[in-house]
Amino acid sequence: MTDQATAAIESALRTFEAEAGGVTALAAALNSDLGPAFAAAADMIRSAKGRLIVTGLGKSGHIGRKIAATFASTGTPAFFVH
Repeated sequence: MTDQATAAIESALRTFEAEAGGVTALAAALNSDLGPAFAAAADMIRSAKGRLIVTGLGKSGHIGRKIAATFASTGTPAFFVH
């Protein structure tokens, strides 16, 4: 294997380890303090009448636009507002 291939694999493994750590931390938070708030937010979105409005500016706006599109494509009417 070339040095370039080895470096690419090592980079990918570091990325996977970082992502796995994030998912593990999120799971731990859902199992403790974040769980009730997450469930309440999900219930509020599920029972809402009308449309879900997602807002954001800059990078969070870009992510918000994608979240609104995902909600809309899965049956929850949603709009993004800059």
